[in-house]
Amino acid sequence: MNRRSLAQNSILTLVAVALFGFLSCKQNPKKEAADETATEEMAMEEAKPDIKISLAQWSIHKMIFDDGVDPYTFAEKASKWGFEGLEYVSALYYKELQAANFSEEAMNNWVAKSKAESEKYGLENLLIMVDGQGNLAAVDANERKEAAENHHKWVDAAAALGCHSIRVNLNGTHDPEEWVPASVDGLTQLATYAKDKGINVIIENHGGPSSNAKLLAEVMEKVGMDNVGTLPDFGNFCIKREAGDYYESKCVEEYDRYKGVEELMPYAKGVSGKSYDFDAEGNETTIDFAKMIKIMEDAGYSGYIDVEYEGNVLSEEEGILATKRLIEKVLE
Repeated sequence: MNRRSLAQNSILTLVAVALFGFLSCKQNPKKEAADETATEEMAMEEAKPDIKISLAQWSIHKMIFDDGVDPYTFAEKASKWGFEGLEYVSALYYKELQAANFSEEAMNNWVAKSKAESEKYGLENLLIMVDGQGNLAAVDANERKEAAENHHKWVDAAAALGCHSIRVNLNGTHDPEEWVPASVDGLTQLATYAKDKGINVIIENHGGPSSNAKLLAEVMEKVGMDNVGTLPDFGNFCIKREAGDYYESKCVEEYDRYKGVEELMPYAKGVSGKSYDFDAEGNETTIDFAKMIKIMEDAGYSGYIDVEYEGNVLSEEEGILATKRLIEKVLE
């Protein structure tokens, strides 16, 4: 074979190989579909919000109040149960702190002991749920001012502990027309102090007008401060009780919980995964966690969702773990 023929044959061979490769790829739609699916899954995974799970200390309040468990074992228990973050409840330490009249020394000691425990177990301190420090939504201006100042020590404690927020209540009046402006004023006073400390002031739907998500969202808009936000709770949507109280008597009117969480998510700096009881498959019997977590994700929320078990059927430990498993299942 001469050189010219050899060159022609080589060119024809290369063309045939290239054509075969092209046709092979075109004739493998399954491979193309698999590649596209893998790419889409990677994109979805990258876009998925980063949500972690924390433990609300209220989940062990019966252990503390009824069984005499030391509240300073909070970090140890949370670590054993596999949590990443801690959300403290001020009232669980009031026996100790009130005896010292909330002195600076007593508050500093509370911070030091709590911080040492969180560091020992490698957990992140997130927020302090503050109760019983006065009515930030009182109609009387002097009462609101006193309440705001009573919360200052907890702002300082949160900053020293490394938290991002304190959760406060907007109690004081049940009249929406009075509640909105009073709440705006009380919150603004407290948040102005907290801003210099690098601390957020966040409001949970926690009885009375605050459980009316539309009203609470209105307060958020009117305050308009970056360090003011919400802590949407899956369960606290009772807006009217039989005896006119905030928490104790029978609920006679409830706000739609799914609509409420959706309305509060734009301002959320945390989320409270309230639970009460579970069926045989491990689903919460009164709250659709899958629906709630989708609302969170659709809002673009990234951060912590806490476990706040408040049931009476399971023990606190069993209820905490059941709630954690459910959240993990939904997130997966």
